[in-house]
Amino acid sequence: MTLDELAKTNPVLAGAAGVWDGAYRHFDADCRLVDEHAVRLICRVADPALAPYLAVQTNLYTWADGRRETRTFEGVLRDGRMWFDNRLIRGWSGDLEWDQTRRTHLVNWVRTDDADLQFYEMINLSPCGRYKNRVWQWYRDGRLDRRTLVDEVLVDRDWRPYDRPEYTAHLRAAQAS
Repeated sequence: MTLDELAKTNPVLAGAAGVWDGAYRHFDADCRLVDEHAVRLICRVADPALAPYLAVQTNLYTWADGRRETRTFEGVLRDGRMWFDNRLIRGWSGDLEWDQTRRTHLVNWVRTDDADLQFYEMINLSPCGRYKNRVWQWYRDGRLDRRTLVDEVLVDRDWRPYDRPEYTAHLRAAQAS
């Protein structure tokens, strides 16, 4: 599937392709800020080199104290949704078809290391496609545990100059076996 073909059925997912810079702000259930850090997202969408995955996103987190963390999430398209089942998360995401603006994407997943923590996310892409805003709600045992607000700005539609082989090495190793 090409990016243009995907844009017809999942325009927000297709619109996420590229490199994004932003900030994550995590709040507890009482709306107190508990963590804040910068993020760079490298979103590879409809890249034939990453088959069978339709989307592979690498998140590069950076905290003010110098800590860094890198996480990569890969998904396959099935029945109009993106499905994730990897070492970090299990769940789905998809564009909200009845949103007439075609700018809303919903996500639901659980962490593989903490199945009691249910995660719901709404992603909105701006009309110009240069800004992305996300709201996460985390539920533990059916009760709100925390919220996360994410604001991102598009750096470049072409992710290739920002990519590094180590971000997706685990995918290539799995493809080879």
